[in-house]
Order: sequence, then structure tokens, then C-alpha cells
Amino acid sequence: MIATYRLQLGPGMTFGHVRSLVPYLRELGISHVYLSPSFQAQEGSTHGYDVIDPTQISEALGGEEGLRAIREAGIGVILDIVPNHMAAVDGNRYWADEELREKYFDLDPVSGRWRRFFDIDELAGVRQEDSEVFEETHKLPLHLVAEGVVDGLRVDHPDGLADPTGYLARLRERGVGRVWVEKILEASEELRDWPVSGTVGYEFLNDAAALFVDPAGEEALTALYRDLTGERREFHEVADEAKLQQASTTFQPEVDRLRRLVDAPEMERALASLPIYRTYVRPTGVGYDPDPAAVEAPGSVAPEDREAIEVARERGMPEETAERLTLERDAPPEFVTRFQQTTPAITAKGVEDTAFYRDVRLLALNEVGGDPGRFNLSVADFHARCGERARRFPENLLITQTHDTKRSGDSRARIGALAGIAEEWSKEVRRWFELAAPLRAEVDGRAAPDPTEEYLIYQTLVGVWPASAERVEEYVRKALREAKRNSRWVEPDEEWEGAVLEFVRRLYDPGELHDAISSLATRHMPRGERAAVGQLLLKLTTPGIPDVYQGDELWALSMVDPDNRRPVDWDERREAIAALDSGAQVDRANVKMHLIRRALALRARRPEPFAGAYRPLRASVSLCAFARGEDEIVAVTAVRDDTAGATFRLPEGTAGEWRDVLAGSGPDGGRTLTLGAEPSFDEVRLPGWPVALLERA
Repeated sequence: MIATYRLQLGPGMTFGHVRSLVPYLRELGISHVYLSPSFQAQEGSTHGYDVIDPTQISEALGGEEGLRAIREAGIGVILDIVPNHMAAVDGNRYWADEELREKYFDLDPVSGRWRRFFDIDELAGVRQEDSEVFEETHKLPLHLVAEGVVDGLRVDHPDGLADPTGYLARLRERGVGRVWVEKILEASEELRDWPVSGTVGYEFLNDAAALFVDPAGEEALTALYRDLTGERREFHEVADEAKLQQASTTFQPEVDRLRRLVDAPEMERALASLPIYRTYVRPTGVGYDPDPAAVEAPGSVAPEDREAIEVARERGMPEETAERLTLERDAPPEFVTRFQQTTPAITAKGVEDTAFYRDVRLLALNEVGGDPGRFNLSVADFHARCGERARRFPENLLITQTHDTKRSGDSRARIGALAGIAEEWSKEVRRWFELAAPLRAEVDGRAAPDPTEEYLIYQTLVGVWPASAERVEEYVRKALREAKRNSRWVEPDEEWEGAVLEFVRRLYDPGELHDAISSLATRHMPRGERAAVGQLLLKLTTPGIPDVYQGDELWALSMVDPDNRRPVDWDERREAIAALDSGAQVDRANVKMHLIRRALALRARRPEPFAGAYRPLRASVSLCAFARGEDEIVAVTAVRDDTAGATFRLPEGTAGEWRDVLAGSGPDGGRTLTLGAEPSFDEVRLPGWPVALLERA
């Protein structure tokens, strides 16, 4: 595998559309399309996660014949599957038939309600722990993999399953060699020793973003945030509060079901106290155990689980519940299993969809799998995490954006780079707050927006400027409801929302405030773009398989869905690649495409180094430099803007001739350099951009 390209299928992107893109994607250097769920979904589905028949490929997308045609066009296929749930609608025969419903779905026999996907009543949990259910719902994907139509599977939300370990073991036993799990890891958490190729890449995204956040800006940005909002709590305190609110309201049916199994005190607090999404304790008699040497063997508790539960004790989990989860106290196996299935939903809704919109110190850190309490990642720590990935999961996906991220990689890089101008930013924002006073409206005796909302708006504008007011308004409405402070999805406060959205519109009116925002955003744009290009180089060269989200080969400034699922201008991209082929100079508009093409061509030409070792190289503090394989490839990026006099040391004994992979125009280009043992970064970088990629001659 060289690289994947994520495509969101739907009415505007069918298998026929994908097939027509194959020549372009191959020119870009992509080896595999990475498709959103493709099984038969509800009529009119725009995303495919509401499956009604997992034994058929969606007719609306082009059917199995259309899927096979993509492979026949000369590109590999990675398929996103949804084992955790199906649509709870009459059009789903497994749901409509009462006997099949009881067999296939995780029903609550008392309330008549069912295990939901998060808080969505229309998506019901599937009992994949039942071998017959597994066989029926997986016969099509297993068949497609066996025939070579599909090269691997992306497993959506494995944390919702009763037995993720056993489920993944079944896939491996049935011949699925490549599986990526949508497992959200906390910053200090490692993926379990599952039989998978890795995760879908959120941990890399957050590491790369934090690497480019200047730690020198933390004190000033923290002081600014506290002065503006009055918030002084640590992020985990904000998150724990939001999780407890979710457990006490949205997920009360799940809590009630747990209480019928074990009537333990403070169940809501217990569910909200875990520092990770879930534990993987496997009570005896639950799930599938093909491998007695599995880390999470039935009846045992892994050290990682004990550690997480110990932290939960410190955060308020009652002792008796902790002892049940560690199997030190008798508990029904169903309680242990169901508790673990419930915490991921509470964490996702409490952290990603609530706390990330309440704690807004630096929005670049508020990303799926991220920890806003971790301001920065050092170069040494980044190297250590890359080395561990090379050792354990060398085919882990590497992403900077997905359909589920809170913002695009380019937007995130702009916001993260504000830490490099923390004093200037602080001064500007305080001035904007003063200038904005006439724009705020009074609602029930309070100014709308409040300071937290207003600061979120200003960071968002810098991230996507010059996005239209309409796009920003749509984002802000969603942010208000996700935060659940002054409005919410269940009961929107139309008056408050109206006042805040009018505030956003008036920011676009000509005047001193608009000019100040535009001036800062424009001045800051190159700094953010340099950080984005640096993160792109890391995605293309560190251990793992790089994934490009649809359209992200050119600048993509987007916010959370639905903004990040807007149609892609494919003609613009075809024209850009044709221009590069014709010798167009590398400039701001095409630099990402140029970098992707050259790096992927190198991966195709020299696959062994990229499947091999990762070696950190000594370098100036402003640089991140490393070698791949037997020191055949060297990549360097600046992680700070000041690179004056910056140098890096080549691997021992490799001074001499190297090929500058990024030099020149056209599809190949390149130039030969004669380098000493410690080259200057300026000697090898892509002119105007903080990246270098070298191939040993």
C-alpha cells in the first residue's frame, strides 16, 4: 500500500463517480480508495451508516457491480463497515421480523428500548458476540475480501461491541489481513495488541498538531483565556462535568438498564469517571475466545484496565463498582460488559460533542482523540511515538482530516500557529472584544455572545478566513448547541442563537473591527500554511499509511460537519495536476499537491525504507528530522518559524550525494546535492516552505 484517499459516498459520489476519478487519483499517487459505508442503507441516506441490509451493496451507489468496477479500473479498495449497529426501521428485515429482531439486536427486555448508537434512537446495537449474527452480517465483506475486490476493512466504532477483542480475532481468522479500527485513544493510551493493522489515525493527527504548537505561547494564551472567560479549571474537570451531565440526562435509559443488573450507588459518576473511552475486561463466558494467550483473556484484567480504573477511583468512581469491573467482587458478566459498552458513548458525547465547545483555550487542540490539556508535544516525544508505531503498527493510517474531525488540517494548523504569536494575538483579541461591544445584544439580562462563545468565534474566523458569513453562522449554531450552555439540540434557545448569529453577521460589516480581523488573519495566514505543509510532510513520511481526505490535496479550510462534507471541485484539481505536469512552478496554490505527488512517487519507487526503521536525527531545536529504512530517506521539517542557521546531522557515513526529491517542476524533477555531515536546512528545503525530502543517491 502506498496511500489511501477517503471518499464520502452519497447521491453526489456514487461508485460511477469514484471510477471516473481513478485516473486522477493514480496520477496523484494514490494506491487505494477508502470508501465510506457501502452496504444497503435507508433510502436517501447521505452517509451510509444507517445500514438496513449488510448482505447487499447499496443499489443507490451502483450495487456490487459498480463496486467491482472500481477495482477493475486499477485501484485498490478499503471498505468502511459498521458492525455495531443497523437502522431500526421497518425497511430492515432483521428489525421488522420480531424473531430476527430478538436474535440480532441488543434489546432491553424490560423497557422495550434498545442499545443505541450514542444517543440516536434510530440506530440499534447489533449482537456481534453471537456467532450466527456475525456470520450473517459479515458474509458479504468476507466474500469481497476473499475474492480480492476489497483489500481491507475499516471497522466503525468497535468500542460499542460487547467483545471487541473476540470480534477482531474472528475477522483475522476468516482471512481479513488488513483491518483498521476507529478506536479513539487518549493522548497517553496505546492501542491494545489486537490483530489489526492499526487505528484510523487520530493519535497521529493530534501528535502532529501539538508538535507545531509553540510551548512558549502557553502562558500568554492561558492568561488570555482565563481573563476573557473566567474559566480556571483544568480540561479534564470540564470534561468530567460534561460526561456526568450526559450520563445523568441523555444516557439515562442506559444507566437504568445497568441499575437493573446491579443497583450500585452513583452509577452516573462511575460511568463518567474513566480517563479513557473504555476498558476491555472480558468476564468468563462472554464473547469469543480463539486465542487463550490473548491479552484480555476471559476472567483476567489487563494492567492498562487496572490503571484506568484506579484513575477513575480517584475521580469519584465508587469502590464497589471499581471492584466489580476488576472482577474482585461478584457481578453479573452482563453488567461488566454493558458498563464497558456504555462509557464510550458517554465519553464521546461528553468530551468531543460538549467539552470541546466549552473549553476553548486553543481550538487546535480540541480534536477527536485530543487532550486540550496537553498544550504541546516535544520533538523527542514525537520521535518516540513514531518509533513505537513503526514497531507495533507500521500500517497504521495517518490522517490530518476526516469526515468526523472538528476542522480541517489546514484550519487547525492556522489556529495552532497562534501560539507562535501569543503576545500579538492576545493584544489583538482584547482590542476586538472592545470594538465588538456595540455588536452584542442583551438576552435575559446577559450579553450575547458570552465571552467563551465570542473567543471561539474569533479563533474560528482566523482558521477559515475568508470563509463566508453563512458558513461560519452554520458552524456557530452547531457549536452553541453542542456546548449545551446557552442553547442545546433538544431545546434550542432561539433568541440567544439569533443574537449570536447576528453578531457573526455584523463582524462581516465594513468597519474597524472587520478590518482588524481581516488584517490579522491575512498576516497570520502564511505562518499557518507553513505549519500545515510541515504536518503534511510528516503524514507522508513517518511510519504508517498516509490518508488524504477528499479534496485535501489543495488548500481546505473547513469546519465541523456538514461544512467538511461540501462537494469537491474535481475540475480544479485535475487542472492543477495537469499544470504541474506541464512544468508550472510550485507556488502557494499547488504546494500541497506537489508535496503529495513527489512523496508518494518516492514511496512507490522505494517501498522498503518506508516499511522499515525510523531513526531520529540530531537537529537544531526548530527542526524535526529523521531517516527511514537503512538511512536511505531523510525528511526534515521546521516546527518553529525561526530557522536561521538551523542544521541537521545526516546519518553517520552518508555524507555525499543525495537527491532533493522536492526540487524542480514537472512530475519528476529533483536535483542532486553533495552534502556534508551537517547540512544547513536552507540548503535543502523547498524554496519558501519549511520542508525537505532527500533520497540517498
